[in-house]
Amino acid sequence: MDLMRLLTVALILILCGTETLSGDGTLVLDYYKETCPLVEEIVRVNVEIAVAKEPRMAASLLRLHFHDCFVLGCDASVLLDTNGDMISEKQAVPNLNSLRGVEVIDEIKYILEKACPYTISCADIIAIVARDAVVSRGGPGWDVLLGRRDSLEASFSGANQLIPAPNSSLETLISNFKQHGLDVGDLVALSGSHTVGKARCVSFRQRVYDVSAEEHYDPFKRYTTFRRILRSICPKSGRDNELAPLDFTTPARFDNHYYINLLQGNGLLGSDNVLVTEDHEGLIIEQVWAYASNQELFFKAFANSMVKMGNINVLTGNEGEIRRKCRFVNT
Repeated sequence: MDLMRLLTVALILILCGTETLSGDGTLVLDYYKETCPLVEEIVRVNVEIAVAKEPRMAASLLRLHFHDCFVLGCDASVLLDTNGDMISEKQAVPNLNSLRGVEVIDEIKYILEKACPYTISCADIIAIVARDAVVSRGGPGWDVLLGRRDSLEASFSGANQLIPAPNSSLETLISNFKQHGLDVGDLVALSGSHTVGKARCVSFRQRVYDVSAEEHYDPFKRYTTFRRILRSICPKSGRDNELAPLDFTTPARFDNHYYINLLQGNGLLGSDNVLVTEDHEGLIIEQVWAYASNQELFFKAFANSMVKMGNINVLTGNEGEIRRKCRFVNT
């Protein structure tokens, strides 16, 4: 353990209690005010360190929260390793060889468990980390409601079925979000998370090589220039793990350029572009235009939708448990 970790643990031990706050079935602000008052500060510092070491980690930590909440709920089931008959969600197609940031959660949990034993849930850590990851790249902050508890199980089948695929149609995306209590407005706002991070070739190959009739007739080369760039990165076969930024304009900054890209036909994933190409009523395009024109409007909507997503099927009170190690249920 290095000096920084020792100092961090010592500081929390001085200021944190070790009792577990009893829940009343709802998430609240300052849930750990009495039991571990520095929890959010400690998480923030560790996220900043992780992102400073690797800027792409911000997007990976945000994605971890999405992939957790969309399977069973925001309960840290995504962190569980395969054990006995339980197959890890990390082995499911949407996560295999692409889910990152688990080690950052492990490090934060280690520090907090030393300081405030059996107090901070892994599910709450993921939620705080996602907010701080966005802030670290220049995005909005929001108050994270806390009091989640950790699941006792993972759902490999759920991860394969419930996490939206990168080539999903608009109808599929709307239906998927509705299953989780999220509406079309949430879909458009949360899709803006693709303003940071990268995607693998295997995730956008179909988007690159399936050319629509409109794109065939493209006298102003709006589509073909971007497509040529993508084809240089991602051939028809092979190089599946080659990476491309989700936002070629400002890839390391959380801003509204994602929506500007969509209006120019330059969304990386098929599931990005369908927000514009398959919106026959025009209501989603209106929202895309609004966010492209007004970053603060996007930031406010994104923060509100993140709070809403963070409440999906949470475990509270006596449900689930507080894991001692995020990768395993307690024994």
